[in-house]
Amino acid sequence: MSGKRDQRDKGDAAQPLKLARRQGMCGSGAQLQRGRKNGWTAAMRKTFRDTLAATCNVSEAARTVGRSLSNVYDLKRRDPAFAREWDAALCVGYDELETLLLRQSLFGAEQEEVVMDGEGAVKSRKVKRGHPHTVAVRLMLAHCKRVDEQRAGQQAERPDGEDALQRLRLALDAVRGKGDQPAGA
Repeated sequence: MSGKRDQRDKGDAAQPLKLARRQGMCGSGAQLQRGRKNGWTAAMRKTFRDTLAATCNVSEAARTVGRSLSNVYDLKRRDPAFAREWDAALCVGYDELETLLLRQSLFGAEQEEVVMDGEGAVKSRKVKRGHPHTVAVRLMLAHCKRVDEQRAGQQAERPDGEDALQRLRLALDAVRGKGDQPAGA
């Protein structure tokens, strides 16, 4: 009886080792997962971010990386780092739009129209000046609330902020005070 018991004990001890080998757990380490074929690469994220910053247009940025709008919004919802990059890119794009609109409001925009004849020679050139703000204003209105929230969260000191104006007033008062004193004092 003791012989059978020893065999059974050896068999019981060997059982977990056999099970581990069968499941591939002995010495193989962690199982590596293959990346998704439709996953976002670092280069795709950078291209999306750069396009969004340049155009302030989510649809255009999604098109440049070959993704649908639902895919990019899903990634934004799932990945907080991507959402932060998205917001930062939108702020940059929004600032660019503001600057462009201001520049065009002050100086206008020129567009050259060239008319060619059948042989490819230039028949006439016409320069049109205008103020094409329609698309830019629509994009700014679409993103203004989000950008304002982002700017408020950054607490960045702006050159036209109340603190800057207060410092300017103090400096002007100090200069005025020096000008009122006699030269010998």
